Amino acid sequence: MSTPAERYAAARQRAAVAKTSLGEFAAGLDFELDPFQVEACMALEGGRGVLVAAPTGAGKTVVGEFAVHLALQQGRKAFYTTPIKALSNQKYTDLARRYGASSVGLLTGDTTLNGEAPVVVMTTEVLRNMLYAGSPTLDGLAFVVMDEVHYLADRFRGPVWEEVIIHLPADVQLASLSATVSNAEEFGDWLTMVRGDTAVVVSERRPVPLWQHVMTRDGIFDLYAGHVDPTAPGTDPPINPDLVVDLRRQERAAGPGRAGDRGYRGRGGHRPGPGGGRRPPPRFAVVEVLDRDGLLPAIFFVFSRAGCDAAVQQCLTAGLRLTTPEQASLIRATVEERCAAVPPQDLAVLGYWDWLQGLERGVAAHHAGLLPLFKETVEDLFSRGLVKVVFATETLALGINMPARSVVLDKLTKWDGSAHAEITPGEYTQLTGRAGRRGIDVEGHAVVVDHGALDPVALAGLASRRTYPLRSSFRPTYNMAVNLVAQVGRDRAREVLETSFAQFQADRAVVGLARQAQSHAEALEGYRAAMQCHLGDFEEYWGLRRRLTDVEKGASREAARVRRAAAADSLRRLRVGDVVEVPSGRRAGFAVVLEAAKDGLDGPRVTVLTGDRQVRTVGAQELTRQVRAVTTVRVPRTFSARNAAAKRDLASAMRSALARPLPAPEPADAPARSAADDATVTDLRRRLRAHPCHGCSEREDHARWAERHERLRKEHDALVRRIQGRTSSIARDFDKVCDVLTVTGHLETVDGRLRVTGAGQALRRLYAESDLLVAECLRAGAWDGLDAAALAAVVSAVVYESRGGSEEQPVTPHVPGGPEGRIGRALDATQRVWSRLEDLEVARRIQPTRAPDTGLVEAVHRWASGRNLGAVLAGTELAAGDFVRWCKQVIDLLDQLAGAAPAAATRSAARTAVERLRRGVVAQSSV
Repeated sequence: MSTPAERYAAARQRAAVAKTSLGEFAAGLDFELDPFQVEACMALEGGRGVLVAAPTGAGKTVVGEFAVHLALQQGRKAFYTTPIKALSNQKYTDLARRYGASSVGLLTGDTTLNGEAPVVVMTTEVLRNMLYAGSPTLDGLAFVVMDEVHYLADRFRGPVWEEVIIHLPADVQLASLSATVSNAEEFGDWLTMVRGDTAVVVSERRPVPLWQHVMTRDGIFDLYAGHVDPTAPGTDPPINPDLVVDLRRQERAAGPGRAGDRGYRGRGGHRPGPGGGRRPPPRFAVVEVLDRDGLLPAIFFVFSRAGCDAAVQQCLTAGLRLTTPEQASLIRATVEERCAAVPPQDLAVLGYWDWLQGLERGVAAHHAGLLPLFKETVEDLFSRGLVKVVFATETLALGINMPARSVVLDKLTKWDGSAHAEITPGEYTQLTGRAGRRGIDVEGHAVVVDHGALDPVALAGLASRRTYPLRSSFRPTYNMAVNLVAQVGRDRAREVLETSFAQFQADRAVVGLARQAQSHAEALEGYRAAMQCHLGDFEEYWGLRRRLTDVEKGASREAARVRRAAAADSLRRLRVGDVVEVPSGRRAGFAVVLEAAKDGLDGPRVTVLTGDRQVRTVGAQELTRQVRAVTTVRVPRTFSARNAAAKRDLASAMRSALARPLPAPEPADAPARSAADDATVTDLRRRLRAHPCHGCSEREDHARWAERHERLRKEHDALVRRIQGRTSSIARDFDKVCDVLTVTGHLETVDGRLRVTGAGQALRRLYAESDLLVAECLRAGAWDGLDAAALAAVVSAVVYESRGGSEEQPVTPHVPGGPEGRIGRALDATQRVWSRLEDLEVARRIQPTRAPDTGLVEAVHRWASGRNLGAVLAGTELAAGDFVRWCKQVIDLLDQLAGAAPAAATRSAARTAVERLRRGVVAQSSV
């Protein structure tokens, strides 16, 4: 209950707000603004930027909508940016409903609606591209809303957010909307540095209180003890004793023989954890309990596509029905209307009838493998309260407006691409943040299903912590480098990059390192005092001892250098077909030479086929001694690195040749120490014995202090280098990128200044993840002469990435026309371009460009050739949703090629390919 003074202050504030633009805006709302919304909006009206960090569902977007209101009121423009197309589409619909379709536009790469409107919704990448291109659409821009700005932590797409923030004109006000992050003040400090005065508004209050539960086979239990306030549990809150008793009882009842029980586990289900005999309740039973307790609608996070689909099937098999006949009829009518344009022959391929049956019963899946049209239909039906349970992967946690009364977590681990990892407190907060619908529910519910290994104490720690630090993932890219050099020159570009959030965070970390360096300096003084000798200068004596050791080590290093030079010469002597033993490095083992040595910046390199059938390069720097041919095999003139059968046959021939008797290995050369080295060693030993400290009875005690001093000094020097390494680290990465671009001819030095070449100008228009690989393929003519379908297929290889991310697929996918056809030869040329680029990147310690992946080639070729969806997906493991999503990305890149390819025929083929791909389910998708 508020005090009279608080009520009076609130009334004064409302009266003051009523006379402002915010008052006019608020008058059109059907709810009263929260204090954090008022604070953020008033900062915008006062001409400041604003960072709003608040929980999911708290109403952050109201601040973005007020920025739009201000822009229209001032007769200027506002851009509303989002991280994903689906969220852009949703926001476009909301704003067009409020301000009219004539005032609102949409730009998402493949969708352009009213792009010159005063309010334009777009993905962040579109705005970044506008900034680099100097688009006239930017004229009159007053406000930019960056929704879900915490997305800048994303490893792949996050850098785009920082590029936009850094490059926006200084007079543009920024409204940044973020999830609750634990370092909002740090991020706000950076925004103030690069954008000017920025208000940081943080609200940790959820508009709907969230209760934490655990569901076992006996029902739902509160997680915390009864006296704990679930909205403010504090640290290490006590656990509900009834829950602990139930878990222990189930553990005893299950017994050790039940730990492997599979009774309720279907596809995507769980095994009980190690040491735990408890079994999870089946998913349909979880839904039944939620329905009985009035906790629907619910989002049920499963973290597995197969698990989501299996859960829906399990509910149908169990006869679960959550809808009335009237609701089921309305669902069917909605689905039929939305899917009317899907060709009838595609419906069976898409699993339409099973999907519809689930929807009619109020149950659906939601994951990236689902056709986007189907996902959007699920979202619509769920938001209207017709679908009651959605089994979803974590992709649903981002942005899309699908609040629920309850959120269920199947387990607390998920696959991160390489291993099963525990979800973080930040992820837990994001996932459960959808529980509780503002204006509908008085409380939300987060339910974790007991899965045998569940530790309620660990869960309480996860649920009660609010640590979600925002960490920059910014790194210079090739496209960014050529654009910056073209616009502001290299020196200014380095300064610009040093204003990134990544560098800001690195510089702040230096403060702690500097304190550590100071304590080192004090300790060094103490060591120096302890090593003092009454007979003479012990530092001088220790210096002689160290120099003697260094000279002897130096002689060994010189011997190693001689061996490396011999190794480089041995590479140059190899011929095609030679079978060699690579003695060390990443390529150690036997291999057959495919191409003779070529000299590069790092010495000679040969291309080889390894015993595990991988085509790789071996460089002199990887070798510690000479390589020699132990035998030879015949390499067919038609050999192709993309042909799996050819690689298999050649590797088999190599193994057969190695099975025959081989010549005895030659003895390794051991270069003798030079006479100069011997003379130096003799002189140092003489001076050492003559030094006064050599005769000290405490000499070895002094030496131990000297050794400690030296060890700490090295550690101190390394710390200083680390400090220096963090300072300007982003600019140094930029220098490495520029170095690669200079070698490849996209940048050149003229009169001491770096400038963009003609090839670099083409690269400026390529925004793909593998931007330089695409540019090099275009310049090398690797894709020239391809028709539209073939070009689309080859382009898919630099876009697509197989799920699981294995470097080489066990079976090479079929290539239309075979390895010697046009597509096969173009893919072979693409692979060779990538291999050369990877060598350049590895030598400079740059994250290598991802290798081409041919897993989508045949499917895209079939689709671009006019085949139906069934024929396209036949024989593949591609889900319809994946195919559509990857097709969209191929279309995006082809659109860029239509403007950037040097050959007119390739530009024309790219335009035709876009038309061929943008049909059927691909054209109907807005994602």
